[in-house]
Amino acid sequence: MRLRKLIIGLALVLTALTADLSASPPGVAADHPTGTAGTVGPAGTVGTASGAARPGAQAAAKRSIFRGRAFDTCITPSTDTMRRWKRSSYGAVATYYAGRGRACKNQSQLNHGWMRAMKRMGWRVLPVYVGSQSPCVVAKNKKHVSIGRNPAGRGRNEGRDAVRAAKAVGIQRQSPLYLDMEAYTYRKKSCANTTLSFIRSWDREVRRHGYVPGFYSSANAGVRHMELARRAGVRDLPSVMWFARWHTKPSLYGEPMLSSQAWRPARRIHQYAGNVKERHGGRTLTIDRNYVHAPVARIS
Repeated sequence: MRLRKLIIGLALVLTALTADLSASPPGVAADHPTGTAGTVGPAGTVGTASGAARPGAQAAAKRSIFRGRAFDTCITPSTDTMRRWKRSSYGAVATYYAGRGRACKNQSQLNHGWMRAMKRMGWRVLPVYVGSQSPCVVAKNKKHVSIGRNPAGRGRNEGRDAVRAAKAVGIQRQSPLYLDMEAYTYRKKSCANTTLSFIRSWDREVRRHGYVPGFYSSANAGVRHMELARRAGVRDLPSVMWFARWHTKPSLYGEPMLSSQAWRPARRIHQYAGNVKERHGGRTLTIDRNYVHAPVARIS
């Protein structure tokens, strides 16, 4: 009996490790090119109506998963700084690689060579795309990059731009691309509808090109909105959820705004502290702190 339980347990672990992260979150059907509805299988995998998983997606997802600490900072650090920071407890770094809404547009260090250097040093990379923002975004410095009157069209165009920019710096297919949507007043119905239309269109375009759409926002705003949409059965939602809840301990699966069964396994990042200074190897950076159990970039 003990041996049988052990075998079943190992099988469940292997199933979780090979979850298809290119699919919509567990509990939500995904659109397919053939027009057939997706079906949720073991461990949240999504296949065609016959139950078959997408070819190659499981193996690719397994290779790209990281669990551990990550930091993000507005301007991509130099390779020398990243080499010095290998002495820290961080294993991954987020970089704001593209998007018209970036606060730090001048990313002089960020190119294919930098990505390759990160790969050689053993860093994992979380690519963040800061595009158009919700029309009811809270931050005043983001209001000038509002989604506009054609959210689906803009989402499609920016999804295409996110893929193009990712390829330019050596980020391969099956990598996650995280859409940064700063906190917005999701309870305003018209604004929520516009924002959701943009996000879904961006997700579809990113998926169409073979990448994994992720989503970053405040736990009490965009993340709550995505959870409500998931419960309502909305299609084309992000595959990975990156939620900001500061001034707390890291908790991937204890976030109150998310169902304990949603966006798992290996589909969550918790940003638990922000705008803090840390010094490692003689170099000081102002960073946000994150705990990760999610896919990271595959770099060529």
